[in-house]
Amino acid sequence: MKDISEMLGCRYPIIQGPLGGVTNPELVAAVSEAGGFGLLAAYITSDAAKLKAQIDRVKSLTDKPFGANLVAMNPKSIEFAQILVDSGVPAVTVSAGNPKELIKFFKAQGVKVLNVAPTVDSAKKAADLGVDAIIAEGSESGGMQGFNGPSTMVLVPLVVDTVDVPVVAAGGIADARGYRAAFALGAKGVQLGTCLITSKECIAHENYKKAICEADDANTRLVNLGRIQVRALRTPLVEQVLAGEAKVSFADFTPKNVEAAWIEGKLEVFPVSAGQIAGMIREVKSVRQIIEEIVA
Repeated sequence: MKDISEMLGCRYPIIQGPLGGVTNPELVAAVSEAGGFGLLAAYITSDAAKLKAQIDRVKSLTDKPFGANLVAMNPKSIEFAQILVDSGVPAVTVSAGNPKELIKFFKAQGVKVLNVAPTVDSAKKAADLGVDAIIAEGSESGGMQGFNGPSTMVLVPLVVDTVDVPVVAAGGIADARGYRAAFALGAKGVQLGTCLITSKECIAHENYKKAICEADDANTRLVNLGRIQVRALRTPLVEQVLAGEAKVSFADFTPKNVEAAWIEGKLEVFPVSAGQIAGMIREVKSVRQIIEEIVA
């Protein structure tokens, strides 16, 4: 069975997580230049022209392979998929929603598809649809979450035992120990998210990065947005939401609010995503330093 680096054409079996509204082209290119597989996040925008411009910008910064993440529930996902195919993107990750149409579309175009699965059942269904790999994402990961998913330690070996395609471990990985543990569980690669938000190349605001670096093991919470949950840092806004003193919903998960909170540093506007691994992150580093320390 191929490992992820061979499948994606990168040096290390490391995939950058989609990271919502802070996957600037410079970050994506830096991940690929450092030997990983950078990913643009297409789910936080409805602007096809912006996606094309971001792809072109990454290409101007690196000649290494990179991909993108698509959210299946996005009504523009097929339109975005065509842009990715036309741009020569070799692989994509698909999450949040029924991936059937996207898998069928990409496979017909020769693009590798990795499906994000928070449960064994969703992993099996995606494997049956012909995906090239499964990203088994545990419930300790940051960002969008379901309501009943197990932790990475439990999920990864269960998925490995269930599917016949390579499995990527996601959630709770930020150093060499987590990297090695993922392979011990049977994974062929890892996906990194929260630790890359704190990279020098990421456009996340200093306030966001500082909040991650100051977090401890209990500094994230699951925030119910209705259709989904989001694992986010325990900011005053999140504390107010959990206490019933404020309210946020899926309708508030807009590019405007995400940009205000994540890029402009207005943490009172919207929750800022982070995984439980934030408790192990203490400083801002370059992408290359993060990746090289993990694979050392």
